[in-house]
Amino acid sequence: MKTAANALSVLLHPVWMPTLTIAICFAIDPFLRYGFTRDGVWILYGMVFTMTAFFPLLSALLMRRTGMVTDITMPMRMERIPAYFITLLYHGMCYYLLWRTNMHPDLLAIFLGALVALFLLLVITFRWKISAHMTGIGGLIGSVVALMLEHGAYAPLLLCALFVVAGALGTARLIASDHSPAQIYSGFLLGSACTALSVLYGGAFPWN
Repeated sequence: MKTAANALSVLLHPVWMPTLTIAICFAIDPFLRYGFTRDGVWILYGMVFTMTAFFPLLSALLMRRTGMVTDITMPMRMERIPAYFITLLYHGMCYYLLWRTNMHPDLLAIFLGALVALFLLLVITFRWKISAHMTGIGGLIGSVVALMLEHGAYAPLLLCALFVVAGALGTARLIASDHSPAQIYSGFLLGSACTALSVLYGGAFPWN
């Protein structure tokens, strides 16, 4: 059981969520793809993956090699703080690059929400080991819900499937780590609230 939980935790690791989110959002909301060629979409995927997945993973491996963390999974709460800080910097650079391109405002709002969620995750981790996995998948679900409300994107089956997957991931994190149910629920609420509110009220931010 724990082996399956660990496998699901790797498969749905937070670093994959930004790339997965943009792929799913493009699939359900064609308005977001306006102005992108097919090659442009793949270039965007590659940039987002490099900045939000490859670089953070590489940094984590380097921290493990230098002894800054005891394990790549970072079981100790205080070990996660430098990793979250570095990841926040990468996400900030990613957001800046997206902002410099001709990007749909709601797509920018999704990444802004993810950036805010990551910052709050870092702050909370100084005192409490909130679940980053659930923050990540919560951000994905919050983005989908917001696009359904904002643009009328129709994806009820997808949304149901995502909630089932989120439930499975939350169970996996309870089995595979020392998270409490409160940390699981809080992580999900943090991620979903940040992305959903950023999309729904993103027009109030002049930098979008």
